[in-house]
Amino acid sequence: MTTTSSGRRRVLGTITEPARQIDVIHDTDVLVVGSGPAGLAAALAAARAGVQVTLVERFGCYGGNITTVGVEGLAWYRHEQTIEANGIGREYETRAHAMGAAVPESQSQSYELDAEGFKVVADVLVAEAGVEGMLHRSFVAPILDGDDVVGIITESKAGREAIRARRVIDCTGDADVAHRAGAPTHLTPREQTMAASVMFHLAGVDKRRFMDGVAADPQTYKDWASGGWDIETAGKEDDMFSPFLLKPFRSAIDAGIIPAHLTTIAGTWGAIHDSGELTYMNLVHLDGIDGTDPDDLTRGEIEGRRQAMHAIEALRRYTPGCEQARLRNFGMTLGIRDSRKIEAVYDMTEHDVREQARFDDSIGIFPEFLDGYGILILPTTGRYFALPYRNLLPQRVGNLLVAGRSSGGDRISHAATRNMGCCAVLGQGAGIAAAVSLHDGVGLREVSITRVQAELQRQGVRYT
Repeated sequence: MTTTSSGRRRVLGTITEPARQIDVIHDTDVLVVGSGPAGLAAALAAARAGVQVTLVERFGCYGGNITTVGVEGLAWYRHEQTIEANGIGREYETRAHAMGAAVPESQSQSYELDAEGFKVVADVLVAEAGVEGMLHRSFVAPILDGDDVVGIITESKAGREAIRARRVIDCTGDADVAHRAGAPTHLTPREQTMAASVMFHLAGVDKRRFMDGVAADPQTYKDWASGGWDIETAGKEDDMFSPFLLKPFRSAIDAGIIPAHLTTIAGTWGAIHDSGELTYMNLVHLDGIDGTDPDDLTRGEIEGRRQAMHAIEALRRYTPGCEQARLRNFGMTLGIRDSRKIEAVYDMTEHDVREQARFDDSIGIFPEFLDGYGILILPTTGRYFALPYRNLLPQRVGNLLVAGRSSGGDRISHAATRNMGCCAVLGQGAGIAAAVSLHDGVGLREVSITRVQAELQRQGVRYT
């Protein structure tokens, strides 16, 4: 592999692939590409609205960021006065808890999902809804009819296959379908991206000793600033408890156990179990990772695991109860917080997420929760903003909705809408809109918002 000084791959030439016929293996009403919090919600919502749904996923499980990355805190922002859309996003927690795949989260009134157990929860939800699941298939290219997306081509062990659909929902997280179909998108420059993470979990922790240590030296959100993070808050968050870890890593740097330049190792834990598992370790933060560049992703995976092992050694030496800790598992893939976003018919703005925006075409609400780009605002006072249907519609490309963290918006709005709970709201709205458009025989741009909102209400979603 040859790269330029900017880190981009240098093109060494080109080849011409011969033309080939690709088998169409499946037809469907609604095709959802990507099964993370947005994609899974979109598929379930469309199926519950009475249309045939197919869900394509490149990994061997549904759940995306929850299962493949290991981000188990879906709603760690939730407090007594938090107002939410509920719907399928809340159902992820309640069903997981009912199936023994969730425990109370340490800093909020939410459940921490078990990343492994949620794979089974998602299997059950998909089967119950009658969704056709197609795992182990990677999206390769859209199938276009003029400017309309009418299906996709996938690559797998079976080779290339084509899937046709009457409506397509892009939940890839990177706007892959929209981008390759020619919709206008913008990619966050790697030097401006939110850090990527390698998530991991520990075993062998003495729960009593660990919690005694937390009680003896409780951390708050204002302690995040001591880690060198320049954090803007609303002030009300500063003295609230946070499961924050920094001191062990600073001690390890002082002792020469961690290289002196690795000052970014710090972050939060999620839950400590009676079994000795310490889960949802969000400690490794990697700058300069372009989530659409496989070379960056390769570098991030390897460097992230290296830093995680440094972190574990520091915890063993300097954190009560962690003396016998060992690595239980890494997430299956790197956690990317932002990459490519569409230019939507309506792009969310910083003003929208900070000042409780309302929209006539709302498909759901989300609490005033901002986490990213140096901002942390928790929804402790009942403030919330609405999400417009127009935010899902890419420009210049038809028959396609884009839901999840790649929906349209500016830099600061992304600090809110990228969160998994918000992605689930957007996904459910997209799934319902696709189903309504089919029932009514109209295009996605002509769909009746009144009809969409009626189905949202039937499915238990608050949109005002």
